[in-house]
Amino acid sequence: MAAWIETCRSVVSPWECDVTEHFTIAYYFDRLADAAVTTAENLGLRDLAGSALRSFDVRFVRELRVGASFHILSAPIALDENSVRLGHQVIDSADGEVTAWAEETLDYAATSLPLLIREAIGARRLAWPGPAVERRPEPTTLDQFIPTVRDRIKPMDLDSGGRVALSGLVHRFTAGSIQALAAIGATSAYMKTERRGYSTFELALRVTGSPRSDDPILVETGIVHLGNSSLRFVHRMCDPASGAEYARLGQFGVQLDLDTRRPAPLPERLRAATTRLLVPVG
Repeated sequence: MAAWIETCRSVVSPWECDVTEHFTIAYYFDRLADAAVTTAENLGLRDLAGSALRSFDVRFVRELRVGASFHILSAPIALDENSVRLGHQVIDSADGEVTAWAEETLDYAATSLPLLIREAIGARRLAWPGPAVERRPEPTTLDQFIPTVRDRIKPMDLDSGGRVALSGLVHRFTAGSIQALAAIGATSAYMKTERRGYSTFELALRVTGSPRSDDPILVETGIVHLGNSSLRFVHRMCDPASGAEYARLGQFGVQLDLDTRRPAPLPERLRAATTRLLVPVG
């Protein structure tokens, strides 16, 4: 009988929390990667996973803070001849409430999934109880993107298949958001003095390639939305020599009051600096 399967059970360690004092998004992806591999194994996709283009759409509902226990439930939620979509629910183990919804898409492009695998997955497919993915407009130019990370891939960034692990990608994108925040005046000194942070509520990750160990990488970041308290970034990781893109992350979040844990309006000087860097979208 089709059912949600537990694919991860863990806790939030102190070193996995960021300057906003909660579980950082890269470590969410560290656990989602484990859940994704376990789900692929259960569905007979483990040997095919490396040939697929991967994407994740994540919606954060509430925070997980240091010491929190959580688990992940996973199941296939959509299927066609060339792709499968998996759903992952991140659940607070203490109260059973969903803290994040994640949809993972494996796209095999021109290669059809074997019929027997499609039939087996179809028999286990479940309705998705989470929110529908909202597609955001993409930037129409890269001209106003700013460099936010420049380093090289380390052996510890690689997963068991030799590809850059999801957490290895997202750690760089997190650094990109901190660099972009500093560029508009939301520096570490500002965050500390004003008791502010940046809290992500939505992510859209697209992985189209994988640099190898010791390859140089560049992350460029564009600010594509400015609201009362909200900012949306688009980060792209690429080969600095050719510009070929490896991955892209849309990151939507708010300035957070660290004491009330509620969104806080952006001050005018930050708004003015952001306006000068805004990238047009279409």
